[in-house]
Amino acid sequence: MVEIVPITAAHIESFHRTLDCVARERRYLSFVQAPPLDKTRAFILNNIHEGYPQFVALSAGEVVGWCDVTPKSGPIDARIGVLGMGLLPQFRHQGLGRRLMDAALEAARVAGFSRVELNVYRGNTNAIRLYQRAGFLLKAVQPREAGDDGFDRTLLVMALALDASR
Repeated sequence: MVEIVPITAAHIESFHRTLDCVARERRYLSFVQAPPLDKTRAFILNNIHEGYPQFVALSAGEVVGWCDVTPKSGPIDARIGVLGMGLLPQFRHQGLGRRLMDAALEAARVAGFSRVELNVYRGNTNAIRLYQRAGFLLKAVQPREAGDDGFDRTLLVMALALDASR
């Protein structure tokens, strides 16, 4: 059974391994390997300290996926969150992405975020459908050339307004 829980410092190394695995697929994230462990640790500890939503999916105590919402930089955009997420290949298509995203979006709403934005490659059709079902709307398209593998890396910018009245 996979459980969705807020991230803790105890999850950092397992999170880092999962992040690296997803990054090395070269289809879902904007980087091709995880940042160094110390930078990942600093990112997570800052999220915990600041109360930014970050949830992980755990299977047998190991992180198999994540979803986080962090604020855009700058005081003008402080109430706008940026969503990041990923799942190990063997845990996809089981509803875990939606469970992770629902937990992170609810926590973002409670934390006072007014909107959440994300970037997704046009070739990542499964994620696009997930985001659309959650209510995200397309805001912009940033054309890019396909990679050597033919994967469409045109960047779609999507956004979701959070309803503070729920």
